[in-house]
Amino acid sequence: MILNIVFLILGLVLILVGANALTDGASSLAKRWGMSDLVVGLTIVAFGTSAPELVISVMSAVDGNAGLAIGNVVGSNIFNVCAIIGITSLVRPMRISKSILTTDIPLVILSALVLLTMGNASLLDGSKTNMLTRVDGIILLLFFMVFMHHTFSSARHAASGDPAAKGGELKRKMPVWKAWLWVAGGLAGLIYGGDKFVDGASGIAAGLGVSDAVIGLTIVAAGTSLPELATSITAALKGKTGIALGNVIGSNIFNIFLVLGCAATVRPLPFGAVGNADLLILTASCLLFWIFGCVYKERTITRREGGVLAACYVGYMAWLVATA
Repeated sequence: MILNIVFLILGLVLILVGANALTDGASSLAKRWGMSDLVVGLTIVAFGTSAPELVISVMSAVDGNAGLAIGNVVGSNIFNVCAIIGITSLVRPMRISKSILTTDIPLVILSALVLLTMGNASLLDGSKTNMLTRVDGIILLLFFMVFMHHTFSSARHAASGDPAAKGGELKRKMPVWKAWLWVAGGLAGLIYGGDKFVDGASGIAAGLGVSDAVIGLTIVAAGTSLPELATSITAALKGKTGIALGNVIGSNIFNIFLVLGCAATVRPLPFGAVGNADLLILTASCLLFWIFGCVYKERTITRREGGVLAACYVGYMAWLVATA
């Protein structure tokens, strides 16, 4: 138990240090490449902070533990929207651009709806079990390719139409080698720290007699999402709300389209204990994220709305524990 506590603390320290380095390096690269903070958040940062989910889900698929593979992604995405957006908005209200509301958040909702549809194969086509097949995995990867094409096409269009986006009015305070070193070092800290945190938290949970299903949807999901949480809060504190939002949006899309796509292609994944309640909560949280951005105070997630999202996550955790 003592060793697990050490892993927990070590992992958290590495995650926080890594998030700070990654935010600085990625922001510097965004200026050099003429990319907005949002695009960097949607791509480089989102991919890096989704690496723990990718490793755990693919390895779980290889080991035949489908419940952990899917539960990790579903739980992580709920954590991303409710806990990360909620807590980050409590730290600093998040201004949302019109393009995020009309394109990027709808893609997050689409990814949740696609997973909800695939998770109800037994109702739609009479299958005996709800399962992500290899064909489903390939379809998810195709969705991911479309998302990446859209993101980079939008970035090129924005850069060609906005001289400031090309970096001409931005000071390059960090040498390019140092920016890459910060990104690589930050990602390494996030991945290794996330791994140690999950090891420690899972060991503590197992020692306390918590079931594998609860561990997958709670501790493992939250642990693998800590990089996103640390990165988003750090970015928000530095005024980089584009990275904070892009990180969450990109991570959710990466998790479903790329992570589950890769895992299901490696080995078909039965949904098992991950049921419609979890998938519906994921979809509802994404819809709530979009609604909060549209109403009350236009295109801003306020502290009050952030508090509601965070409270929703606490309620979901309480329900999971009560029904485990």
